Parts: sequence; structure tokens; C-alpha cells
Amino acid sequence: MLSETDIGRRKRDHIDICLNEDVQFHERGTLLGNVRLLHEALPELHADEIDLSVRIAGRTLRAPLYVSGMTGGTPEAETINRDLAAVAGELGIAFGLGSQRPLLVDPGTLSSYQVREAAPDVVLFGNLGLVQAAQTSTDKIRELARATGIDALCIHLNPAQELMQADGDRDFRGGLDTLRRLQGELGIPLIVKETGCGLSPRALASIRSTGVTTVDVAGAGGTSWVAVETRRAAAERRPVGESMWDWGIPTAASLLAAGQTGGLTVLASGGVRSGTDVVNALALGATAVGMAQPYLKARHEGGRDGVRRLAQQLIEQIRMVLLLTGSRTVADLHKAPRILVGELETWSRQLAALR
Repeated sequence: MLSETDIGRRKRDHIDICLNEDVQFHERGTLLGNVRLLHEALPELHADEIDLSVRIAGRTLRAPLYVSGMTGGTPEAETINRDLAAVAGELGIAFGLGSQRPLLVDPGTLSSYQVREAAPDVVLFGNLGLVQAAQTSTDKIRELARATGIDALCIHLNPAQELMQADGDRDFRGGLDTLRRLQGELGIPLIVKETGCGLSPRALASIRSTGVTTVDVAGAGGTSWVAVETRRAAAERRPVGESMWDWGIPTAASLLAAGQTGGLTVLASGGVRSGTDVVNALALGATAVGMAQPYLKARHEGGRDGVRRLAQQLIEQIRMVLLLTGSRTVADLHKAPRILVGELETWSRQLAALR
């Protein structure tokens, strides 16, 4: 088992690498740019009618955005989390904590996950890896949830990242049984999410079979966690990571697969970098859209004000696109006409053929 020193060092490495090194997908993009929305010159709407609110995990967001979970377990993470959560709470969007695995090793890291003082009303997502959840009792996970005051728990799937870590997990058996257990026993909503490699039709159907109804596709095209771990790896292991750097299903393609699954509330993250990416993800069926690195960089460069500016710009663009597609709500945008071009159109046809 990793020590608290090892885990803390890893978390600090992740922040530094994401801020300062090239760890983006090189050739595989999100394909969100392959969505074309049709302009509606007669929207028959007043701008004041536009309703951006959505419901996730029993809570209402004022806008369909969330700050994806990034960090926790270190003093630096405590400041980052409180700053980001404060802005999210102010604007009525959701905030996700980074992996709470450090809490399983060192209860002294709890303060880095406690953001309620800074954001008492924020819709808050917890975060725990599926392998760690499989090894932890429901009662213990419930204690973590209560200690941090979360509204929902994200169970993250990251086999590609783990395989690139010299000390990473290797046994991924029993995951579906763990999801069934937590879905039945935990008492708060679950969100099953990938971490930058996307969810396939098979994975989506398997998740749905456990009773879980909310997923975050977290697709390929943005930060590659294989790349992050390649940067941390010993020299002899780096060629493997470099060859697998672009592994994953593009975010837009994974959204299409999720839409075909049925019965799911779908969240979209993974390489979302602009307001255009956000509205295209919403048009592909996402209820809300998450970003991580852009918020982290906005905070690094401009503090809370920088994060607030970024989020407000995204909210303004979403509002404009809803009106300009004749959509009063996000649910209406899901039904708005769209055209898929390029590689995403190929993905759409091929995914339909797999059903």
C-alpha cells in the first residue's frame, strides 16, 4: 500500500505537471468541434426566458457547468479547492473534489477536502477510485462522505493511468459488484466517471446494469493522464507511455454512445476548453459540462477573479446559443437540429452499427 508521503508527492506532481508541462493529447482530439448547430433566425423567445438550470444528483444547478475534480490531500490542494468551490457556489455551478484516496491513508488530510466553509451551498461531488472503493467498506466510505459534506460521490475509473504508474493498481476485478453495493447501500447518489479515456457502449451498459443512472464520460482529447504518468515515470518506462499517449475514446464519440444507452443522465468532461466545446457537448446530450485544467490555469493566473471571469463567459455563451437555436432550456437544446461532420460522423454511423 502506498504511504501518505508517496500519495502526497504524487498529488503535488500532478498539479505541477498539469500546469507546466505538455500533457495534452497529441493527435486525438475531443471531436466536439465536429458538431454544427443550426442558427434559428426566428427563435420566438425573449432572452429573459432562457433557463439554464439543470438537476444533477437531486440538486439544482443555476447553469449546466461543473469544475471537474482535480486535487486533494496536500496543503496546496486545500487552497485550490476552496478558491474554486467558492466561485462555483457563488455562480450556482457544481464543484468536484479530487480523489479522496489520501483520506484513507491519512485522516489528517481532511481539511484539504472541506470546502463548505468557503462554499456552504455549492453542489459538491466527492471522488474515489473504483479499486479503492472495492477495498473499502460502505460504512467507511459513508464516513468520508459525511466528513466532507458531499452531495454525490464520483467513482472514477482510470485503468490506463494506473497501468502507467510503477506502483499503480493492477487488479480491476469486482468493479461492477462494488458499484452495485454502493448504489444499494451508500445512501447518496453515485456518478461513475472515466478520467480522460471515455466510456464505451459496453462500459455504459454495464454501469447502467448496476442501477447507477449518472455517468461522466470524461473522454479523450484533453489532458492525457497516461501522459502525466509518463512524465513521472522512470526513463525505461517512458516509451510505453509515449506509445499510449493518445489512448481513449473522444469525448464527443463517448457522448453519442451514452445517448444510445438510454436511462442515463450524462455529464461531459475531457478536453473541454471553450464555450463552443461546452455548447456542443450539451447539444450531444450532456446535462452539464465539466472542465478542470482551464479553471486551474485561470486560478493560477488570476485567482478567484480569473475563475469567475471564465465561468461567467461560459454561462453567457451557453445562454446565447440556447436562444440562437430556439432552445428555452438545456433539454430543448438536446433536441435542436445538429449536423455531425468529419470523424465524428463516422463514429456516429459505426456506433449505430454496433447496437
